[in-house]
Order: sequence, then structure tokens, then C-alpha cells
Amino acid sequence: MRRLKATPLEPCMSDAIAPTSTRRSNGVLAAFSSVCLPLAAFGVALPVTLPEFYATHVGLELGVVAAVFMAVRLIDITFDPFIGWAMDRTRSPFGRYRPWMVASTPILMLAAFMMFVVVQPGAGPVYLFSWLLVLYLGFSIGTLGQLGWASVLAPEYDQRSRVYGWWQVFNIIGVILILILPTLVIQTGLGDYADGVRIMGWAILIALPVTIALALFVVPEPVNAGAAPHGGPRAYLDLFKRPAVRKLLLADVVLGVAPGITGSLLFFFFGQIKGYGHTEASLFMLLYFVAGLIGAPFWAWLATRIGKDRALAVASLVFAVFYVGATLVPGGSFALTAVAMFIAGLPYAAGLFLLRAMMADVGDEVRLETGVDRTGLMFSILSATTKVGHVVALIPYLILQWVGFQAVPPAGGNSGSALLVLQILFIALPGLLLASAALLLKNYPLTPARHDEIRRELEARDGTAA
Repeated sequence: MRRLKATPLEPCMSDAIAPTSTRRSNGVLAAFSSVCLPLAAFGVALPVTLPEFYATHVGLELGVVAAVFMAVRLIDITFDPFIGWAMDRTRSPFGRYRPWMVASTPILMLAAFMMFVVVQPGAGPVYLFSWLLVLYLGFSIGTLGQLGWASVLAPEYDQRSRVYGWWQVFNIIGVILILILPTLVIQTGLGDYADGVRIMGWAILIALPVTIALALFVVPEPVNAGAAPHGGPRAYLDLFKRPAVRKLLLADVVLGVAPGITGSLLFFFFGQIKGYGHTEASLFMLLYFVAGLIGAPFWAWLATRIGKDRALAVASLVFAVFYVGATLVPGGSFALTAVAMFIAGLPYAAGLFLLRAMMADVGDEVRLETGVDRTGLMFSILSATTKVGHVVALIPYLILQWVGFQAVPPAGGNSGSALLVLQILFIALPGLLLASAALLLKNYPLTPARHDEIRRELEARDGTAA
């Protein structure tokens, strides 16, 4: 039970001592979340669009593409702790996180131009490696800055779910809009799929400075009280000793690997197993993300009723069942597959925004116990595990090459054994990973009541210091 109701004669103690709530207006949250539109475009392009684009249009071997993406991801993971540490130490008249959002803009714009717009068939692995590294650097700065900024917009348990719910809704809108572009280009006769990818790049180039400027001018950035970060690498390692942190990171890995595998193999699965074209597969993915957008408010609501950890566990189990069911629908019926993919996407958003809201809650606990605000560092850890999940999600590319699977099938198609491996990787593996997240979240220690206690103590201490 979350909170007791107070009667007129006898106020409930939990209501009397509950921490104050900062409720941001919908307009402020929409302006803040608008930055998700271009960032989400990168987010879906990195695991879904770009690997397949560079393997088919640019002409790199499937194994080379996988190796380059994995190598850059592993390098990029080392960026995150340093970026998070630097964000925690940042003091400026403009806030702690907003300067980093500004810094990420030109980096991301340059990377988008080189990777989407000007790349030509025949570009080698060095070209892909170099510009992918630049893209990931800018993406890490931008996403960590926005996540840290979100954590201070509303510190109260349920309001934080609302902030990250808005964040996730705009992420999904960004994904939907960017996925529509190549299909629109093809359907309207403006060009082929490669032209659609280039237009994706131009859309990102235009949206980045516009949305970031909107957020900078409209959205405030409160600054948490706390000493300057100290302790170096030890402080980073100490965070892993916390049960709540370990559970969140493990859940983030499995919930990142599962959809990562889905995204990286989707065109191959629906094209070579189900017999659908590129446009039809894109529409299935679009419906999947639209369903995630529709389902997000429900999971945010459920989190306020039973707690974020339980809501996420329920969502993970439902996701596993719906996903496996959708992939087993026989090919040849576009309408039935479309409905199944829509249903499968309804729980999609839950893990993405609830995990980040939960990590912000743990950040409050760390600040209470240590007196140090390590929000940036904590989100850098979560970002790193997300990237580990994306790296692992590319391993199926290596497995498929090992069994002789070809991205562009030869005359007569790929062998039966190669196609069987593709089905196992696309259906069974994500289903098992999604279900395992519920088990990992069992006995999660930071309950809503405990977080209310933490916020109350923080506000009392911060008020005394002021």
C-alpha cells in the first residue's frame, strides 16, 4: 500500500511528513523532452538502421560491420564514467548539465552529416570506425546531460516517473518519425532506401539545434546541494556494492540486449523468414514503436500504484509473452502480423524510462549517505550497461556469418540451417532475456516508502544548510 489517506480529525503521519513535490507543467516537460526527437533518431539508427545500411548499401561485410560497431561501443563505454564525473564537477551560471547539452550539438551534427548524408558505397571500415566513434562521443554527452537534467527537474518519487515518462514518450515519437522517413521517400517516389537514410541525416541536422535551443530557453535546471565529488575510481566502484545499483544494471543489460537483437535482425527475419519486403518490415517496426508510445502512460500509472520495480517486473514478463507470440505468427498475412507486432510493442517503453527513474532514486540515496551528488556518474554507469547490451546484441551478426548466413541472400536463398539459427536468435533469445529481467528485480530494496524517507531527510538537511 502506497500512502494512507488523512481524515479531517486525524492527519495521517505519512502525509504530514511526505516530501514536497515539484510538479513541472506539461509545457516545460514537452520542451525538455523535445530534445529526445533527434537523440532518439540516433538511438534507433545505431542498432537498427546503420548496421544494415552499411552492410547492404555501403557494401561492408556483415562480420566487419559487427566488429566495427562492437569495437567502437567498447571504446565508447570508457567515455561514460569520465563524462559523468566531469558533469558532477561542473559549476556554471547556466547549470550543471545544460553546458554539456550545448557541447554535444556540433559533434552530433558533424557525425550525422558524415555517417548519413555524404557516405558513399565503397567506404571502408576505417571511415565507419572513425565517424562512428565521433557519433558515440556526442551521443554519450547529449544523453547523459539530458538524463542528469531530468533527475533534478522533479525529485519526488511519482513526479520523477512522470518526468521520465514524458522523456520516453518523446523518445518513441522521435523513433516513429525517423522510421517513417525512408518509407515516405520510397512510397512517394522521391528515391530509394539509401536516399531515405540520407534524409534521416538531414532531419537530425535540422532538429538538433532547434530542440536543444528550445529546452535551454524554457526549462529550468535546479542544482542539488552537495559537496564536490571526490574519491576518484573508488567512488565509481563503490556504487557497484549497492544492491539496488547491481539489480538495475543487470536488468538494464538484459532489457537492452533483447530489443537490440530484435532491431539488428528485424529486416533479415521478416525478409528471409516471413517473406516481407523492406517497407513492410519498416511498417511492422513502426507499429511496434507506436504501441510503445500508447502503452507508456499505463506503465507510468502502474508504477505509482505498485512501485517502479514491480511495474517493471510485470512489464518484462508481459513483454516476453507478447513478443514471442508475435514472432510465431505465420508469414503471408500482413494484417495479422501488423496487429501482433502492435500488441508486442505495448510494454516496450517500460524498461527504458522506469530504469532511469529508478537510478535517479538511487542517486538520492547516495547523496543522503555521502553528501555528494553523483547523479552524472550514476547515469554514466547505466549508460555503459546499456551500451554493453548493444554490443552483445551485435554478436548474432558474428554467429550468422559463422553459419554462412548472407545479408544479401545468394541465388536460391540462405541455407536451411542458417535460417534456423536466425529464427532462434530472433525469437527465443530475446524472449528469455525479457523474462529474466523480472527475476533480477526480485527483492529490489528501494521501495516508494523508503524513497519518501530519503527525500524528507534530504530536504531537511538541504534546508538547514541553506
